Amino acid sequence: MLILDRRSWLAQVFQLRGTTLAVTWKRVGVAFLVAEGVTYASSHLQDWTPKLTPLAFSLIGLALSIFLGFRNNTSYDRFWEGRKLWGRMVNVSRTFTRQVLTLVGPRMVDEEKNHALSADERVELDAIHRKLILAQAGYVHAFRHHLREEDALAELEGMLPPELAAELELELNRPIAILQWMGDQLRALYDRGWIHPMHLPVLEDSLTEMTGVQGACERIKSTPIPGSYTVLMHRIVLLYCIGLPFGIVDQVGGWTPVVVTLVAYAFYGLEAVGTEIEDPFGKDPNDLPLSALSRMIEVNLRQRLGPDEALPPLLEPENGVLQ
Repeated sequence: MLILDRRSWLAQVFQLRGTTLAVTWKRVGVAFLVAEGVTYASSHLQDWTPKLTPLAFSLIGLALSIFLGFRNNTSYDRFWEGRKLWGRMVNVSRTFTRQVLTLVGPRMVDEEKNHALSADERVELDAIHRKLILAQAGYVHAFRHHLREEDALAELEGMLPPELAAELELELNRPIAILQWMGDQLRALYDRGWIHPMHLPVLEDSLTEMTGVQGACERIKSTPIPGSYTVLMHRIVLLYCIGLPFGIVDQVGGWTPVVVTLVAYAFYGLEAVGTEIEDPFGKDPNDLPLSALSRMIEVNLRQRLGPDEALPPLLEPENGVLQ
């Protein structure tokens, strides 16, 4: 995610990294060169220059603006839905951790209120809590890597039990495999009597919520805007920016390259923004900061394990971009 200095208007105006100009400058440059050529031909080779009416370009430009606006609204809806889904992932991760710490364990007292945890039970309970909470943190990281089509095993080594990490090598959907393992652990604790019958559905609901969030993100990831629509936009914008100088050179004269460059920057920029945020889970400068969100969740969960738990640092922007 691009992090701007919102206190300085000029700093935002001259920001280059992560902006559309860094992507579209070659296309804008081509439009400028074509406009320069048309302007020169209009001045020196008037019989060669085609004469086009600016009215047609006004109508086409209006329609093109509407189409680009629709495309960008659709892309932003996908971006914002992805952000809301990851907000739900943050919440359910914290909720599941709290539920594990408060609902998983042997009864603190029996009906006569004369039983407390033994030292061995306390050690075992702490180990179970730690195993489940770190597995939840590992799930979040695996989910991020799954959306970005990366290999997550190296990062998960310190969070997951060795036997689970070994099983994940053969899994196509590793986050779902981790959720299955967590569900199996909860069922074993229930069979042992360490989870109350009324509490097991509560814990299961949290796992179900994570599955729902993952499925919704996978739907966004695997269903892009139809390619024919994208190709059509590319072609129309290109033809419009190349043809515009022929329609305005008689009215604008020597300012034609300037006007065409500004129009090309606007249209190519809008097109590039829609293309970039269409998939909000990538690593482009304007995509969601999934690495930072995953690290924040991990830190939040580890803090619940006690004051002695070593915490990794939160991620900071690098060159104005938070990954």
